Amino acid sequence: MIACSLISSHCAPQKERRSAWRVRLRSILCTMIALTTWSISQTPKAQELFVDDAGDNTVKRFDASNGAYLGTFVPPNSAGLTGPAGIIFSEGQLFVVNQNVNTPNLGEIFIFDGKTGAFVRKLIASTDRGAPFAPQGIVRGPTHERGERRDHEGSSDHGDSDDRFYVADVGTQGDTCDNQGDVKVYTGSGAFMRNLDRRGFRPAFYPRGVVFGPDGLLYVSARGCPISENPDDGLIGYILRFDPRTYRFIDVFASNQTVKTLHRPEGLVFDGDGILWVTSFRDNSDSTDIDRILKLEGKSGRLLATLELWAPGKPPRAYAQAILFGPGGKLFIPITGDDPATTGQIRRCAPKTLHCDVIVQAGTSLVSPWFLTFRNTDPATLEYEKR
Repeated sequence: MIACSLISSHCAPQKERRSAWRVRLRSILCTMIALTTWSISQTPKAQELFVDDAGDNTVKRFDASNGAYLGTFVPPNSAGLTGPAGIIFSEGQLFVVNQNVNTPNLGEIFIFDGKTGAFVRKLIASTDRGAPFAPQGIVRGPTHERGERRDHEGSSDHGDSDDRFYVADVGTQGDTCDNQGDVKVYTGSGAFMRNLDRRGFRPAFYPRGVVFGPDGLLYVSARGCPISENPDDGLIGYILRFDPRTYRFIDVFASNQTVKTLHRPEGLVFDGDGILWVTSFRDNSDSTDIDRILKLEGKSGRLLATLELWAPGKPPRAYAQAILFGPGGKLFIPITGDDPATTGQIRRCAPKTLHCDVIVQAGTSLVSPWFLTFRNTDPATLEYEKR
């Protein structure tokens, strides 16, 4: 009896421990399944690549892991979209620059629903005060501190309601080089605030792209007059820096005088190591020159490497309007140009080796791809935010 009681009293706690362990195991397994399910459901969404297509006035979606076409997100000519030239996600909505190509209207900024692609409203209409003439590229700042938590749609804990929109406007209204461009600043609700103060920059100013750098300054790519008959204007290229707190010009970070192959730069973006990558178009007066992506040291502007977009001496051309970093630290490059064998490609390149693979083939879904974004691309720095 004593033995039996001892056995019974000993067995009871063992059963309780086994039962408790089963409960804990089930809880752990349920948590793992839930996390796995969440990861599976979130990862594809995070890796959806959105590309504005100036060839048919759409925004299209792709799986960034394999380039699979996921369909048209913004339908052709939605709400009068004619010449998309810049896209960012912010606060769960998609903002699209509209150049209003081949119309008498000034440029605009459209807002589309970030989940459905349906038109919501115009942030900036062509009739608004301060509407841009030829907008190209858009960011929303000021930048947020690194490590600040953002929700799954890209907005920060502190909200983006006080952030400013910065839009490059290449200028030349009236078909004269006397009408220079500006970088226009708008409030979060779309009201025109001012132009950046470029009085400290003496040369003519025709901006093409904008991005916030790791130093908190706004970097602006600029070129010579795009309608000039002077062939030397086609070689001009600048990367300029502005202070977003004072709106004033700071300095010339790089130019075609310091980097000989920096011609008519447009898209520009920093990688995770603070290195600046920028598109550079060929010297049209030199038949041996090509279009390329330049890799510049992030503090000095010194040229580190060149990523050639087509082989010298083997036209037709392949060039890129804009570039963007995405999953795995890879550089995504949409290709336009004159070559049907390459136009419409999306290339994914390793920044260390400069090796590229084509994830979207030419002639399949894209006509003339320009700008691109992910849902979790930072709207200021254009940095791909990992989860």
